Amino acid sequence: MSRRKVGLADTSECGHQEKEKKMKLARNRTGLLMAGIGIAAVVLAGCTQAADESAPAEEEASSSESAGTTEVTAEAPAPFDGTVKIAIVENSGAGDYFQQFRNGAVQQAEAMGVEYEIYDAQADNAKQATDMETAIGSGVDGIIVRHGNTDTMCPLINDALDAGIPVVIYDVEISECAPRAIETSQSDFDLAETVLTQMAADMGSDINVGYVNVFGIAPLDRRHTIWEEFKTANNWTESFFVGEFTNSVATDNAQLVDAALKANSGVTAIFAPYDEFTKGTVSAIEQNAMEGTVAAYGIDISNADIEVMTAENSPWKATAATDPNAIGAAVVRTMILHLAGELDENEYQFPGVLVTQDFLVSEGITNMDELRAALPALNLTSVMAADWIPAVSF
Repeated sequence: MSRRKVGLADTSECGHQEKEKKMKLARNRTGLLMAGIGIAAVVLAGCTQAADESAPAEEEASSSESAGTTEVTAEAPAPFDGTVKIAIVENSGAGDYFQQFRNGAVQQAEAMGVEYEIYDAQADNAKQATDMETAIGSGVDGIIVRHGNTDTMCPLINDALDAGIPVVIYDVEISECAPRAIETSQSDFDLAETVLTQMAADMGSDINVGYVNVFGIAPLDRRHTIWEEFKTANNWTESFFVGEFTNSVATDNAQLVDAALKANSGVTAIFAPYDEFTKGTVSAIEQNAMEGTVAAYGIDISNADIEVMTAENSPWKATAATDPNAIGAAVVRTMILHLAGELDENEYQFPGVLVTQDFLVSEGITNMDELRAALPALNLTSVMAADWIPAVSF
């Protein structure tokens, strides 16, 4: 008989338990692993735009990072003794995080011999709804929904489930409106708490701060909850709150932050809890020649982010992150285990780490491969694993 290992943290209590219950986050929690202390950096993520129409995955992969695989020691159960095909329905494929997530998902599917199609709505909720309808009618064995608007996607997720198609969600709040789906996410409360703890240690209390975010996207809503707590606890004055989610997130938010900095003197730190937001924030800080007076704090990590964080005089001081490649692979393994009937829960979270500028510079880290070597916890091969799944590692 094959053995499986979900590999998430134990179910012991941790901070923000009540919030996690209210927000319907994963029951299996995992703590953050902290890497270094000091000052981190800013994001400079790529904005390669994904294909407009759905296409077989081999045409859609948008990252060249290659992966090895763990050893398989058991026969794969049904339905993996035959052809299996899944759809990945993305809200947006633009930006470093989403490109890396897709790369991990694609490589894990290929390692398992799973066929796939990818749909990229390019941050258009109406198009994502149409893509979901197309995926439901395409005859796939399972659907992964990566980000999206809850009100838009929940009825369609239920339509898929009613049609007998298993659905795995990543970072969409669906536990109340579509509780039969499998919900996965990063530990967003912990990610925000970790980087904001660093921001408070670096910057202190009673300061003027800026904030870049949007409402209505599940992970960003969770991070906002922690921002409000830290803002109150540290007596931070929020001088501006700007943000929009588009298919050119970094560029569009750079303009917003630039205007906000010009209109609000005295800001010394900005929290931008998504690396495309942070990328735009850093650009605005640099445009205003404020690198020495305004610090940026973000969430997420990539090769481009590391380059920005380690640049001379970079304002990006810290980030909390997972490896998006590893997350994309783990979400596909979640679908694989679900199709094989080997999941016991409906909600799962993936752990992250704190990465500071000081840590990157002191360790001489210049890219994700070197970061993974320094922080093996980023590689989630033991998460959502089984002895019959060739788990990819990066």
